[in-house]
Amino acid sequence: QVQLVESGGGLVQPGGSLRLSCAASGSIFRTYAMGWYRQAPGKQRELVAAITSGGDTNYADSVKDRFTISRDNAKNTVYLQMNSLKPEDTAVYYCYIDISTVVTRRNDYWGQGTQVTVSS
Repeated sequence: QVQLVESGGGLVQPGGSLRLSCAASGSIFRTYAMGWYRQAPGKQRELVAAITSGGDTNYADSVKDRFTISRDNAKNTVYLQMNSLKPEDTAVYYCYIDISTVVTRRNDYWGQGTQVTVSS
């Protein structure tokens, strides 16, 4: 069984920064792509950033040059550094990690979500 635990959300003023973390634990054999989605009230969930096992990244246009995704394979952890935050970044952020375990093929596992609120 695999669990993902997110941390790092909270309330921040416009222009501020936050760093989200998402750590996977359990009978992990290998990790593949990792990423972050977000969902604001009344809106569809959208991809924020993703990173491949080789380190290639892609970002939503709305967060380019402000957010940075990274990963630590030894810790089975993905990070999202968010700088120059704007009120429109307010949302629940969900991480995902594509994982194969010792008994299962690859599946996407999801974190529980962490609230990010950008407000003065």
